[in-house]
Amino acid sequence: MEKILVIGCSGQIGSELTLELRKIHGDSSVIATDIRPPPVEIAESGPFESLDVLDEAKLQLIVEHENITQIYHLAAILSGNAEKRPLSSWEINMRSLMNVLELAREVKLKKLFWPSSIAVFGPTTPRMNTPQYTVMEPNTVYGISKLAGERWIEYYYQKFGVDTRSLRYPGLISFKTEPGGGTTDYAVEIFYDAIKKKKYKSFLSSESALPMMFMPDAIKATIDVMEADSSRLSLRSSYNVAGMSFTPHMLAEQIKRYIPDFEIKYKPDFRQAIADSWPNSIDDSVAQKDWGLTSDYDLPRMSEVMIREITKKMG
Repeated sequence: MEKILVIGCSGQIGSELTLELRKIHGDSSVIATDIRPPPVEIAESGPFESLDVLDEAKLQLIVEHENITQIYHLAAILSGNAEKRPLSSWEINMRSLMNVLELAREVKLKKLFWPSSIAVFGPTTPRMNTPQYTVMEPNTVYGISKLAGERWIEYYYQKFGVDTRSLRYPGLISFKTEPGGGTTDYAVEIFYDAIKKKKYKSFLSSESALPMMFMPDAIKATIDVMEADSSRLSLRSSYNVAGMSFTPHMLAEQIKRYIPDFEIKYKPDFRQAIADSWPNSIDDSVAQKDWGLTSDYDLPRMSEVMIREITKKMG
């Protein structure tokens, strides 16, 4: 029986992935951890341990005591926040990954998932249909740490046989968790402000196209790559994945279908430069070929669900 450890269960991905893993493997088989208190659903549905991912001793204790076979290491400082605290963000993002990789090697962990990001790309990367293999010269702390992480997880696979798996997430959109300081978080904030105030001030320009993925597609892709037969995986750095690509203007037009008097204004801040260094769209054909990546949501379908669920949530 698999015993799974989720590090960072209170974050945007972790809060939904943990619950999905518990549906598949059983509530008691998925140990949720975070430095922050967990969402109520996670606290009530299965085991939770408070964990600072830089605490190597406690991490090792949990892994050995619970006979963990798989780890999903999701804890990180995201792009916008990382630019405000470069050195501490590098320390948290990289030291935590090295702790987990070393532990995976020592205990002969069955599988390790670690998320990468489109932030690994930079201003010299081809921006349209960015291929799996291309120039990667990131110019943000987050992107640099993710690119370094991709090299390390592949190294641990090749040198030590650690079964590492990863996805380069685009912007992730969810109605369940609040925005977490990422550059693509406007695509979540905009729905809350549209419903509450019928207006939104975008920190990106109207035509900033970025690849995005609705959370149900991202969770499905994460579990699919982890469940794929090892022999099918042609790479151990990180797979390009993308569900859709749109601009703030395109998203605002979708929202106006439900809230006709919604208004959007544009006041780009420091995150505009980050967005300008990232792809407009992603080629994820390698993931499709290797393990059957599929997406169920496009912009209209995602917008419909976001409006409905956030309206319900806000009562």
